Amino acid sequence: MIDAMSGRTGSLIAGFAAACIAQVGPAAAQDYPTRPVTIVVPFAAGGGNDILARLIAQHMGRALGQQLVIENRAGAGGTLGARAVAKAAPDGYTLMVGHSGVFGVAPALYADPGYAPSRDFAPIGLIASYQQVLVVHPSMAVRSVADLIALAKKDPGKIIYATAGVGSGSHLSTELFAAMANIKLTHVPYRGTGAMQGDLVGGHVDMSITTFPSVFGQLRSGGLRPVAVTGEKRSAILPELPTVAESGVPGYVAVIHYGMVAPAGTSPAIVARLNAELRAALESPDVRERIAEEEAKWGALVRKLGIRSE
Repeated sequence: MIDAMSGRTGSLIAGFAAACIAQVGPAAAQDYPTRPVTIVVPFAAGGGNDILARLIAQHMGRALGQQLVIENRAGAGGTLGARAVAKAAPDGYTLMVGHSGVFGVAPALYADPGYAPSRDFAPIGLIASYQQVLVVHPSMAVRSVADLIALAKKDPGKIIYATAGVGSGSHLSTELFAAMANIKLTHVPYRGTGAMQGDLVGGHVDMSITTFPSVFGQLRSGGLRPVAVTGEKRSAILPELPTVAESGVPGYVAVIHYGMVAPAGTSPAIVARLNAELRAALESPDVRERIAEEEAKWGALVRKLGIRSE
């Protein structure tokens, strides 16, 4: 999620990196899987976790010879789904695709999330790291971060921002932005990214900081206006769009890391097999073209469609 709160995430991300160099184990994994595998997404359908999980599942399922079934278990900032996976049998048939909000922020946000990331999960691999985009409804007289800050300071609390839920990446990223910009915004949490899109496009809420894939259709149609990106550098998706940091909030960075895990205690051979198929899926041309961090390809699509920031 946000770099400023990524301490707990570090150990798990390091585990992802270690998993990425693991070698396929011996015969114990050769017969796996013999039935469908469930991938738990701890958020509602339509968000970044869900998009990535469904994309990866198609390719890994073909390679493994079994269906990988997506199960959305939303609630409590991703902790409900994560808790279920932590308590699942460590047999390789229950996995999770989650982001660093689940692994790093939620355990600090909730008094008893029901799991400890470093203890209860076996890392399979890092999938992607995304910067986000700050978007506003086109009816707002906001075309820059400076405009947004000025409007918020003129009438504290009037601007309403939507998120995928309390403790989500969009929530903490926006709170960090508000704190660093010294402004007051009003939070309206939804049950997932997909749930908030209707109200955001309909103008019932004013702004959001969210992932590119979740709002790409609205950027294409003009339903939402992009204002800035949240990474250290500009994005090739919309290269003319400045970063929040260069737009008046120095030092602001909010990047989300996505990874796949299994319950702790899962056979190292099965973890290694899954890691190998995950890496193969990430290397396949169509997956590479559809993951937003392949920015050159997304940038070409943006130019083809004529999307422009104002």
